[in-house]
Amino acid sequence: MAHGHGRCRCCGEAAAAGGERGAAWGLYLRIDRQRLQCLNERREGSGALVFRAWEERGDRGQFVESDDDEELLFNIPFTGNVKLKGVIVMGEDDGTHPAEMRLFKNIPHMSFDDAAREPDQTFSLNRDPAGELEYPTKIARFSNVHHLSIHFPKNFGAETTKIFYIGLKGEWTEAHRHEVTICNYEASANPADHKLEQITPQTHFIS
Repeated sequence: MAHGHGRCRCCGEAAAAGGERGAAWGLYLRIDRQRLQCLNERREGSGALVFRAWEERGDRGQFVESDDDEELLFNIPFTGNVKLKGVIVMGEDDGTHPAEMRLFKNIPHMSFDDAAREPDQTFSLNRDPAGELEYPTKIARFSNVHHLSIHFPKNFGAETTKIFYIGLKGEWTEAHRHEVTICNYEASANPADHKLEQITPQTHFIS
């Protein structure tokens, strides 16, 4: 009986560990999907499918494949400020798996021409058909990110690139919207101030 309890406890601990890891890769919930872009995707809208729960990364029915060549470029706006700590890239165990990843922060609407600039961080990728390899970022450089661009310039030799899952690990904080504060301030302005502004030119005109 004791052995049975011990086995259950181990299973429970394993499930808890998996749940904790899955929670750590929850930044996909903080993506502004209405403004998410994937350039050179073969099927429109397929780029958004690769950002999903860590536990669902094995769903091979959801993927993005490049169109004209092997390059893919994701423009990922967040709904707040992000401290990006790590990235997972899951593909096929063949030549379609991306071989390099270049990260750019806070450059909205990047194009392939823009990607010619120096990235904030570059990774040489290994084939990862199970979605287990984590690429840690330079956290100090990615501590205040409201927009992330991910450029995959090449793969392992195939004509096109295929990605099943991209995991983003980090912390999210709500963005401070100063313009809202200003609007509230203007709305609560003292009516007497505006009355004085109107009276002054009238008095000057009469005199």
